[in-house]
Amino acid sequence: MGWRNIVVTRHAKVSYSMNRLIIQTDQDKYTVPVGDLQLLMLETTQAVITTAAICALAEEQVKVIFTDHQGNPVSETVDYYPTRRTADLVRRQIDWSESRIANLWTKNIGSKIQNQIQVIDFSELDSSPLVDELDKLELNDSTNREAVVANKYFTILFGSEFYRRDFSPINAALNYGYAVLLSLVNRAIVANGYLTCIGIHHENNENEFNLGSDLMEPFRPIIDQWVSQQRFNEFTGNIKIGLVSLLSVELKFNGRQQLLSNAIKEHVANCLHFLSEETDQIQIEVEIPNEVSSHAINGHV
Repeated sequence: MGWRNIVVTRHAKVSYSMNRLIIQTDQDKYTVPVGDLQLLMLETTQAVITTAAICALAEEQVKVIFTDHQGNPVSETVDYYPTRRTADLVRRQIDWSESRIANLWTKNIGSKIQNQIQVIDFSELDSSPLVDELDKLELNDSTNREAVVANKYFTILFGSEFYRRDFSPINAALNYGYAVLLSLVNRAIVANGYLTCIGIHHENNENEFNLGSDLMEPFRPIIDQWVSQQRFNEFTGNIKIGLVSLLSVELKFNGRQQLLSNAIKEHVANCLHFLSEETDQIQIEVEIPNEVSSHAINGHV
């Protein structure tokens, strides 16, 4: 799998030739080996992409995200035939044990809350209300501490006037960042041969990415931290580029320093191995970076 993230923000044609992606704009021409890519985002409706390019990207399991006229993600590519999917894996996924599902969901939510606490501490705010709720977390989060913590967390982080479901620039940035994060989680699930639609907690029949929505939870606070440290009145292109660049931020995951994109791959594989009873242990420890990322994106056209 590749490591480069490319965002196309203006009128361009994206095509394929000789194992390379070609991005032709009015003024310039860019080429990049397809094998180097992990994500291509078409951040404009003025870009066109050839079927040859889509096929080549699919073969390399490169996630392609399409946006609407406002630059908000509306769809992403999902490969039909990942190289590792077998009927046996799908049967195994359908038969995941309830006890393992409950244990993993508890671990995921526990890690998410711990990471939310880290974000609040990073912002030098009072995290004690979240710590109190973490102590009440039960198996399978039967008392829904996740929702209780979320209500307190966003109010502490963004202020008492903040409402998670309004159309503010902050919410637009959060949703955009989560969408990018979800795309990488979905990519890792498919690469391991499993279905993204069968989740362990999310079970919306209209959500093709239930499992991705479940497994991404511990990493959401990384998006929150970055957005909380920005000062903006409009959801601009620079904010979007900054959010995509977070995939290359360095953090400590399960005791090892690595890029966020690599931590996501490892986390997804670990979760799937645990659910499929290939291992009896699951560790989800994320150490939020102690400074806000200033990494430039790998490619911006």
